[in-house]
Amino acid sequence: MRYPSLIVLATLSLALAQTTASAEDGRHGTQPAGALLPDSRCTAAEKPVDEQGFVLIGGIQQWVRIKGSSCANPIVLLVHGGPGNPTTPFADSFYQSWEQKFTIVQWDQRGAGMTYGRNPVTDDVPLVVEQLRDDGIEVARFAARRFGKRQVILLGGSWSSVLGVYMAKAAPDMFCGYISTAQVVGPLPTQASIDTVLALARAAGDHASIAKIEALGPLPWTNPRSTGIFRRVNRQYEHARTQAIPQAWRDSPPIYSTPAYQADYTAGEDYSWLQFVGLKGDGIASKIDLYKLGPKFDLPFYMVQGEQDLLTMPEPSRRYFDFIQAPHKEYVMVPHSGHDPNPPMVQTQLRLLEKIGACR
Repeated sequence: MRYPSLIVLATLSLALAQTTASAEDGRHGTQPAGALLPDSRCTAAEKPVDEQGFVLIGGIQQWVRIKGSSCANPIVLLVHGGPGNPTTPFADSFYQSWEQKFTIVQWDQRGAGMTYGRNPVTDDVPLVVEQLRDDGIEVARFAARRFGKRQVILLGGSWSSVLGVYMAKAAPDMFCGYISTAQVVGPLPTQASIDTVLALARAAGDHASIAKIEALGPLPWTNPRSTGIFRRVNRQYEHARTQAIPQAWRDSPPIYSTPAYQADYTAGEDYSWLQFVGLKGDGIASKIDLYKLGPKFDLPFYMVQGEQDLLTMPEPSRRYFDFIQAPHKEYVMVPHSGHDPNPPMVQTQLRLLEKIGACR
C-alpha cells in the first residue's frame, strides 16, 4: 500500500475505512461508490465538508477530494485535465472562493496523482476514454448520493473538456449543467495554432522558438515529444498575453508535497501523457473527433473560451458550439485569459456556476 500514512493524516477522509476495508488487502480508506454511510446525508445546512480519501471506483481505489462550507450546497464535479494533471493539490488555492456556495468534488483519474500511486501500471496498459467516462459518472453518483442530491454540476477543461462531453452525453440526467473550458474538439495542436505561435515568434525575433517549431516538421507529428516541445513555446507566448496567476496558486498542502506523492504525480503524468500522444503520434489525442458524437446534448451547455488561448483557439471552439444542440447553451469569451486557469477564467466559471444554481 503506497499511502497508509496519508489516510491517517486525512482525518476526515470520507469516513470510509471501517465498512469495506480489510487489513488483509490493505483497503483502508475505501468505500464502494454509491454506498451510503449513516452520516453521509446532509443533516444540517451549516455542516461544512472537508474530506479526502480513496473510493472504490471502476474496480480500483481512486482518490476523491470534497470540500465546501455547507453540505447542503450544490455539488460541482471538477474534472481535471492533462490527462495526468490533477488539480487536487491546488484546490484550496484555485477554488477556495467557490466553496462558500458550492461543494467542490475533485478526483484523481486513473493514471494520475494519488490514483496512479495506488494503482501503478506499465506503459503498455492503455488508458481508455470510455473507462474514464464511466469512472467520472460513478464519482458523480457517489458524491450525489453521499449528500442526498440527485444531480451535480459538471465542469471540465482542456483534456477534460473532451471527457466531460463523453460524460454529459452518456449520463445527462446525472448533471444539471456542463461548463466546458478550453474546449478540445479534435487532435492537437492544430495548424492554425502552430501558424499563430510562429507568427508571434517571428514578430518578436525569437529565432530559438522559431527553430524549435520548424524542427518539428509538418503535422501529424509522430514523435511523442513534439507536442510537449510546441506546448512549452505556445505557453510562453500565451502567458505574455494573459493575466498571471497569483503566487499563492502554486502552493499545495503538505499531503501533496511529500517526495512519495511528487514521484507518483510525475510517474502518472508521464504515463498519461504518453497514452494521450502515443509513441508514434497515435494516442488518444489523434482519435478525438467530437463531431462524430453528434450535436445533441440533453442538458444546459456553457462553453468558456480564453480569448488568448493559443492551443484550443477560439475559432474551432466556436464552430463546435454552433454545431451542438442543447436545451440552453452559452458561449463566453474571457479577456486576458488563455488555455490555463487564471483569475479571470476562474471568476467567469464561478459566475456561470451561480447562474446554474441549485441542482435537484
